[in-house]
Amino acid sequence: MEPLDAAGRTRINEALTHWRQGDCVLGEQWFVFRMAPDAPLTEEAVTAAANGVESAEGAVSGFAVLSQTCDIVRNCGERPFIEVCPLVEVDESILDEIERGRRPNYAHIRGVSDLRLVADLDRVMTVEKTVVAQWNRVAGCRDDHDARRLSLTLARKRARFAFPDDFVSFVGPLKNRLSTKHGKGNDEGRALRALREIRIRATPSWDSGSIQLMFWFIRHESQATFGGRTWDILLEDWLRRVPASGRFAEVQGMVLTLDDLTAREYVESDPMDLDHLSSCRE
Repeated sequence: MEPLDAAGRTRINEALTHWRQGDCVLGEQWFVFRMAPDAPLTEEAVTAAANGVESAEGAVSGFAVLSQTCDIVRNCGERPFIEVCPLVEVDESILDEIERGRRPNYAHIRGVSDLRLVADLDRVMTVEKTVVAQWNRVAGCRDDHDARRLSLTLARKRARFAFPDDFVSFVGPLKNRLSTKHGKGNDEGRALRALREIRIRATPSWDSGSIQLMFWFIRHESQATFGGRTWDILLEDWLRRVPASGRFAEVQGMVLTLDDLTAREYVESDPMDLDHLSSCRE
């Protein structure tokens, strides 16, 4: 195939003028990946291995664009590629967890959330801008708030903290309780859905032989009470599942809003993501 001439590059650049990070294309698309022929993990890889090839394609519900907006609109002669990831359908309870930032391997994109589609950040593919220019653009982020949240989600995927294995085992009963009750229609379920995030600070450090843990359950400002149960009662029940033991000599917790948390406390704590609290031995 002949390379694009100046007129062709201009057409591509103009077609991508309005594309932004988080924009999507819907409909059947094909995600291409390389796999190990001797140990395939997916149905697509098994089929490819049976045919003696080392790459496979899997049908997905669409793609979300991950490249930064400045790179998308840059001249395709200088930056010819764009990163995309598949859109996958999830159920309502998982969608809610993703929207609240508790499953960092996914990104919530409001423009397609009505279809229960989310971006699968574990799978990333590079495509040429000539391909993207032919897609029907679906706006992913509807305002600056959406755009900032997506940017933070993408950054968090690569920079999230790796908790020590003994903490993962220690916090297991609490993680299981939150995961089980999150989608329920009772006071506890509604309270969990009202939490913005859960953050943990280890004092003096995660490497210390004796650690004081602080769990911050950060709620939205509008959710001060829940039915007949107060936040204090819920907090007491949650902390009962992580009694002090081993290196974790003291465990405390608070339910509060972002306004109640200092900037230092926020940056010196780590988010508790339900999805990645697992041991390397699991």
